Amino acid sequence: MTVRRRALALCATVVAALVGVAFLAPLPFTKTEPGRTADVLGSYEDHQVITITGAAVRPTTGALRVTTISASLPNQSLSFTDALAGWVDPKVAILPREAVYPQGNPEKANQETSREMTQAQDSATTAALNYLHLSPDQVKVSIDLGDIGGPSGGQMISLGIIDKLVGDGHGGDLTGGRDIAGTGTISDDGTVGVVGGVALKTHGAAQAGATVFLLPRAECSEAQVNTPAGLRLVPVATLADALGALTALNGGGGTVPSC
Repeated sequence: MTVRRRALALCATVVAALVGVAFLAPLPFTKTEPGRTADVLGSYEDHQVITITGAAVRPTTGALRVTTISASLPNQSLSFTDALAGWVDPKVAILPREAVYPQGNPEKANQETSREMTQAQDSATTAALNYLHLSPDQVKVSIDLGDIGGPSGGQMISLGIIDKLVGDGHGGDLTGGRDIAGTGTISDDGTVGVVGGVALKTHGAAQAGATVFLLPRAECSEAQVNTPAGLRLVPVATLADALGALTALNGGGGTVPSC
């Protein structure tokens, strides 16, 4: 073998070794995918999600599901091959670790999501009681969603409170017996806000058996990417919009909005 060929062979060996290291080396990314859902009309982790005192509570049928996203822990290694597989999988999103765990600290991230969920529960209760013209001094609502954090369950919690108290207002259920999932923050005045991760949450909803998905109107484009078959997207901007859409779904008049 000539000197030139030996040099080329050595270079090829070094390059192959470097490529191998690159494929195996951990990368600063986090894998996110559809998480569990929680039916706010029922129980989650053996605890009733919505408990109401000071007013009569009606039995309900169907489901109103809060959807979540599951993320790998910051100390979990994500190789190049793991990331590549995630990038081509429509049910997975590979994100910079800092976007999921600020400062790489899962404890701080958990504290923040817990704080956001507490605030979301308060706003969801206020929005629902305001819509029904009920006083929080007489009607008390407590929410228990276990380890689910963040603000994105607000819209579904408000709908759950209303369904348990008055249903559709005509003796029926808001769900019409359907399995309905959704996402969206909610403010005290009933405004539904964007949350992110909708394209993953639609898959989690479909896996749980939902056929309808309520989402913030501004996130239609994201939700339409690889929408699961059989899942109907219903965009809304306010709590009143969501209630109107459910009424229309149940044949009570009006038009069901779509993305």
